[in-house]
This record gives sequence, C-alpha cells and structure tokens, in this order.
Amino acid sequence: MGPEFEFSGEIWLHDGPAAWCFLTLPPELAEEIEFLAGEISRPFGSIRVEARIGDVSWSTSIFKDKKRGSYLLPVKSAVRKKSGIDVGEKVACSVTPDFD
Repeated sequence: MGPEFEFSGEIWLHDGPAAWCFLTLPPELAEEIEFLAGEISRPFGSIRVEARIGDVSWSTSIFKDKKRGSYLLPVKSAVRKKSGIDVGEKVACSVTPDFD
C-alpha cells in the first residue's frame, strides 16, 4: 500500500443513465498519485485504493477522468448511508493507493 492522502470534496451524481456518485480528487493530488503509480497499467487507468469517509472504510478503485483532469472516487450508496451523507455535501475523505 502507498501513502494515505487526505482531501475534501463535494459528492456529485453522474449525469448518465446509471446513478453513480463520485468525489473528484484535487488535480494536484491526482498528479502525485499518477506519478507514484508509474507504469501501472489497469483497465480504464484505474488504481486500487482503500478509501475512508469518517469511520466508514471501503475498498474500491479510482478512475482517471480526462474531462476533469483528475481521478474519480466512486462513493456507493451503502457508504453514503453509513456516513450519513448525500449528493451535494462536502466531505473529508482519504485514499490509500495500492500500487502493487
């Protein structure tokens, strides 16, 4: 596992046919993670992470989003319910990438 990165962001709802919610990592954080990831090649430019909002932790992947120039962290409904958060709220989050 790599270092833990902390950031804040607003939970937003994807505007496509599926109701996915995401946090967008700050661009400077995305650049650092991309640098540390090096030549890792995974589908959709994904990187496995352990994510945490408050006391709720989960395993997922972050995905490169060229439109936003950053990585997106999916925040599934079970995590939002356990954390008591909803779309549009600003939350503190941490991600610990798995570069193996």
